[in-house]
Amino acid sequence: MGKVTDLRSALELLASMPGQLIETDVEVDPEAELSGVYRHVGAGGTVERPTKEGPAMIFNNVKGHPGARVAIGVMASRKRVGALLDCDPKDLGKKMWASVDNPIPPVLTDEPAPCQEVVYRAEDPDFDLFKLVPAPTNTPDDAGPYITLGMVYATHPDTGANDITIHRMCIQSRDELSIFFTPGARHIGAMALRAEELGQTLPVSISIGVDPAIEIGSCFEPPTTPMGYDELAVAGALRGEPVKLTKCLTVDQRAIANAEYVIEGEVIPGVRIEEDMNRHTGFAMPEFPGYTGKAGKCWKIKVKAVTTRKDPIMQTCIGPSEEHVSMAGIPTEASIYGMIDKAMPGRLQNVYCASPGGGKFMAVLQFKKGMPSDEGRQRQAALLAFSAFSELKTIFLVDEDVDCFDMNDVLWAMNTRFQGDVDIITIPGVRTHPLDPSNDPDYSPSIRDHGISCKTIFDCTVPYAMKDRFRRAKFMDVDPKHWVDE
Repeated sequence: MGKVTDLRSALELLASMPGQLIETDVEVDPEAELSGVYRHVGAGGTVERPTKEGPAMIFNNVKGHPGARVAIGVMASRKRVGALLDCDPKDLGKKMWASVDNPIPPVLTDEPAPCQEVVYRAEDPDFDLFKLVPAPTNTPDDAGPYITLGMVYATHPDTGANDITIHRMCIQSRDELSIFFTPGARHIGAMALRAEELGQTLPVSISIGVDPAIEIGSCFEPPTTPMGYDELAVAGALRGEPVKLTKCLTVDQRAIANAEYVIEGEVIPGVRIEEDMNRHTGFAMPEFPGYTGKAGKCWKIKVKAVTTRKDPIMQTCIGPSEEHVSMAGIPTEASIYGMIDKAMPGRLQNVYCASPGGGKFMAVLQFKKGMPSDEGRQRQAALLAFSAFSELKTIFLVDEDVDCFDMNDVLWAMNTRFQGDVDIITIPGVRTHPLDPSNDPDYSPSIRDHGISCKTIFDCTVPYAMKDRFRRAKFMDVDPKHWVDE
């Protein structure tokens, strides 16, 4: 099997793995039906039950889009992410951190770009985003068709620094998108604000259907990747070679050269639009905590062109699925691991940002106390984790003999190595993520404003002085292959 360099080679790899990719030629409606099908096939995560973790899926017959194909769930499994990044799934956070520390910046290529094999310009009277981009809706309540895996690339108007981030974008008209910027949380939002102060548009490219290393690398956030750090350099490090960019045709920006789709446009200053302006549902789309987000005031992107590969493959994801856990959670694991290992080398064994937290709200830290003076350092590690990733709400601390990737094992530790009156540490009044509906003054008098939370540490580690009393039963170490074929 060849090296993964783009979405197509990624799908070829998954097709070679038993049970990891399926296709269907049965017609599917992109209006809620496509996501409704995948909910049962393999969405997982915090999606409404019943759901399960299953294979990725390609729909080859999309209603209203002749010839279009839609891929979903490419990274909705940690096992698949490990295969796509050529890494043991349990070591993904560590590999991601090493890539952040050893970046390989992207390069601009003069070669003909696959993403520009077919060109549609907005000046053409037949140009229509609704027809050109087979973007699904997740639910019947969605504000419209959403681009959920669009890699938005922009340049700071003052410094020239580049950034790539995934934002939720809804198709609003034949040549307009809405884009939601979480206030104060993303670099491209800051770039748009600065451009607005200068009275300028912000040229952007939106690349869809790319190498999964780009998608997962783009999910790093400050302080791990500060303003000026181009996250495409993480993907370059993961692959051992730079990501190739190409010049856009209608705006002063660059795009990922081997993307399936590229939307070229400009963020318009001084304009905000209602996200549900066409359907008036009051909702946006399902977000990672498992609830449907409210429609809000969004910035507007005026689209100038859409370019594609021949026979392009649209890529999408379900907001609360295991795919979000992979994309958001693994970079979070890397950020936590890197910060703590620098502060106290060798003690943190691993980190898992578990599915129940959507990859953002919850982390399990596997910590090794090697000497008496390590007692208490596990709680310091939790505080560092909160610093490394501000959107974390809940941390479980476990010993090195507990599998942090197995929530049954974590809850076993909680039931046998934890007492609520001494092992719960609460930190009220801390700013966290606005999409948690419990982070609201109506929920608790300790919360002054929506988006503030009480962060909590559950210390399920054994006190160092008592470690001899908490030894797990030891079994004979044998290789079962002599008796059982795997």
